[in-house]
Amino acid sequence: MVGDERLGRRIGSTGSVPDRSWRGDEANLALGEDPDPALDRTRIELEWESRYRADAVPGLRPHAAPQPAAAFSRPTAVGRPQRPLAAVTTAVRPAQLPAAVADFTGREDLVRELNDRLAPASDRPAAIAIAGIGGIGKTALAVHFAHTARHHFPDGQLYIDLGGAGSSPADPETVLGAFLRSLGTPDAAIPDGTEERTALYRATLEGRRVLVLLDNARDAAQVRPLLPGEGAPECLALITSRAHMADLDGAHLVDLDAMSPTEAFALFALIVGEERATVERAAVMEVVASCSHLPLAIRIAACRLASRRTWTVSVLARKLADERRRLDELRAGDLAVKATFGLGYGQLDPAQARAFRLLGLVGGPDISLPAAGAVLGLDVEETARLLTSLVDISLLESAVPGRYRFHDLVRLYARACAERESQAAAEREEALSRLLDFYLATAARVYAMERPGDRMVEHLEPTGHPGLCFETSKAALDWLFAEGDCLLDCVPRCTGEETTRRRAGDLLLGALDLAESGARPRQYETVARAAGDAAHAAGDSRTEARARSALGHLYSFTGRYAQAERELRLALELDGEDPVIASRASNQLGIVTNGLGRYDDAERFLGQALEAFRADANEAGEASALANLSRLHVSRGRTRSGVELAEQGLAIYRRLGAPLRLANGMYTLGIALTRAHRLEEAAVHLTEALDLFREARQPLWEGMAHFRLAEMHLAAHRPTKAVAHAEQSLALGGLGGEWRRFSFLTVLSKALMAAGQRSRAQEYWNQAQALRERLGSPEPEEVRQLLAASAPDLPAATDPHPGHRDAFGVGPPVSESGPWN
Repeated sequence: MVGDERLGRRIGSTGSVPDRSWRGDEANLALGEDPDPALDRTRIELEWESRYRADAVPGLRPHAAPQPAAAFSRPTAVGRPQRPLAAVTTAVRPAQLPAAVADFTGREDLVRELNDRLAPASDRPAAIAIAGIGGIGKTALAVHFAHTARHHFPDGQLYIDLGGAGSSPADPETVLGAFLRSLGTPDAAIPDGTEERTALYRATLEGRRVLVLLDNARDAAQVRPLLPGEGAPECLALITSRAHMADLDGAHLVDLDAMSPTEAFALFALIVGEERATVERAAVMEVVASCSHLPLAIRIAACRLASRRTWTVSVLARKLADERRRLDELRAGDLAVKATFGLGYGQLDPAQARAFRLLGLVGGPDISLPAAGAVLGLDVEETARLLTSLVDISLLESAVPGRYRFHDLVRLYARACAERESQAAAEREEALSRLLDFYLATAARVYAMERPGDRMVEHLEPTGHPGLCFETSKAALDWLFAEGDCLLDCVPRCTGEETTRRRAGDLLLGALDLAESGARPRQYETVARAAGDAAHAAGDSRTEARARSALGHLYSFTGRYAQAERELRLALELDGEDPVIASRASNQLGIVTNGLGRYDDAERFLGQALEAFRADANEAGEASALANLSRLHVSRGRTRSGVELAEQGLAIYRRLGAPLRLANGMYTLGIALTRAHRLEEAAVHLTEALDLFREARQPLWEGMAHFRLAEMHLAAHRPTKAVAHAEQSLALGGLGGEWRRFSFLTVLSKALMAAGQRSRAQEYWNQAQALRERLGSPEPEEVRQLLAASAPDLPAATDPHPGHRDAFGVGPPVSESGPWN
């Protein structure tokens, strides 16, 4: 399908849409035509008279008898006789549709849906309004549909480009005059004034079946006088516009979206040739993705390639890969995506233009209304008004209430506008700083709600925004996970200046739930590394230490122990006096070294963490250190002290009232109780922890809880339940790293052996061994113990305890001399 009303088949392809089909300032920009202001008459009248002569016919169709029109004389015409209309009207059948688009492709379902709207005629809408951004193919769709539907309108088709995308939209009064002449009304019978002409126009259409294609409309006010009216129910107005015409009564509204990948490939291949496109299909898909599946951009890119036979598609794909040059590359002859977007931008008032520019600076898939208000420095009501106005003219999209997004190429254009404006640098920095403040303040509130008693938020950089307030912990977590992509995208954009760089590093700490949950591990890693590198380049040791600490935290949760230890040690070296680093990095290092079986190191680091948390009066941190010490004691066979330490930590969490931390405490105690052979108590705590993890949307911890329940049921000789939980842990196991997945596979194979399912057990054991070989890196101590406890062929089904530990170092059920020593 064609990508834009100005394209036709002008470059590198066959077939054509005559230049006369495209009107207004948008056509002038594309085709180099300028209206002559010296002419006595408007260009619309000249073009209609010189290029769109209606085809005269002897008489009206039998079912469309002319209506008496003596009352519609021209009372305001000066110096002209007032003659009855019926005495001078010649019935004509206008045929003014632009030529059919030879290479129209795609949109089949939409064309079929629109055709269904026309039959039966009694249910036909008064108008069909197609809206979308410039270059989305509105005119192409409308022209194609009009040609497929013209048999429904045997009394003729009218067409006009209303110039709505330009600076001089057509005057409805002038258009009505042109339409009336095309319908056979002589000049002398056409009255002055929009209302009078509208009445005559609608009377003329009564009893007829005429299609009126109103292309490139500015808004509903411009098209209302041009609608056929209630007296012509078998006529239809087909409208295209960048504006969404929700205020146009009786209209069927169509929001035209970008092409599907399949449609985009088909359009590209139609222009460059099927064989050439098929040979480099992967590169073609890269090109159309860079074009964001916008038909105009695809056509321009394909036309550039079609006119350069020595280029490969891969060459074009590389040129379009650079976002900063992409819009400049999407130009072919006098056609340009940037020029099309510029027409819409030129219509904006100063407040709209500012909002458009600044929102283009923001990354992420979309933006919420409160976040947009922070960017603009406006209250929610004014922000909503501005954003709605941009949605109405298709420069923004609103897929769901309260969230807004740009088409990718429109975002690039908005960002380019922001960069070329005078005083742009200061305006951009202030807007991003306000957004960063909003995210940091709100993320800190979420962190504080999830971790009552944790004083880390008091060590974060102050903000100028109060942040959002939440009534419940669930609402707070809903916000964090909904904003996760946008929040993380904000971090690397704000690492230039020291003040914003420090807040960006702290935002990583405030959003730790995104790392712990396993929801966005790769994105979090990329952003944390970028923040750390930027701080290192700037000599900002405090921010670098916090970014390294956040990165180490993530690595420990995803089972990458060596990387975690390296980042956490570096954080302590950079700024060990920072209370956040002294406590959190030490605590995490204790977890990591325990998981690696280096118990003396683990004891030292956890002792340092406990001391630092207590010095900072951080009760939640103290409970965390106690829980980790519990795991260490259980790993070393000191089950009694392990249970006691877990109970101390759990008691603090209960007093603080932290649901997610409470789940962590129950999880730790459940492990210790399993190793102490208090299996029913362990089951209660692990089951409650599982429910809390699931409610808090922590899939990584949910998988770990299933894993521990599988261990417990296996120890209690309940293999069927062990299998069920092991399968659940495996389903969620991709979030915790490959070594954890290895552990899950091993537990499942043990449980299957205990359940007498030897063939399935062998299958999962083989997967575990293959995974271990593929990893190639030295396995943690927990894995070595697991292997030592397993038979050469299969894991021992009779071993009641799987004998492996996760990253928190919980090992086999060993004790000093008995379970309660």
